[in-house]
Amino acid sequence: MAIFIPPLVLGVLGLILGIVIYFVGKYFGVQEDTRIDVIESMLPRYNCGACGYGGCRDMAHGLLAKESLVGACKPIKADAKEALTKALEEMFKAESVPVSH
Repeated sequence: MAIFIPPLVLGVLGLILGIVIYFVGKYFGVQEDTRIDVIESMLPRYNCGACGYGGCRDMAHGLLAKESLVGACKPIKADAKEALTKALEEMFKAESVPVSH
């Protein structure tokens, strides 16, 4: 009978800690703006830093915060630059649309 006590204790402890981890992740988790992934995917993803940011993800943050311009990205191609500019305009336009109550 004594052989079953350690696995039982470890199983219960694992269950309790798993529940604690779930709630900590749920209440203290950081929700990142999904638009950053969209913007980053439209950048060349060279992470060269020529724009003045640490990489393309930081550049996406800057573009979304309106702290940077698409033209700051040196290696971006003209068609990708146009598409990114249009996508940003749509995102900003969607932000400014008032919600009717």
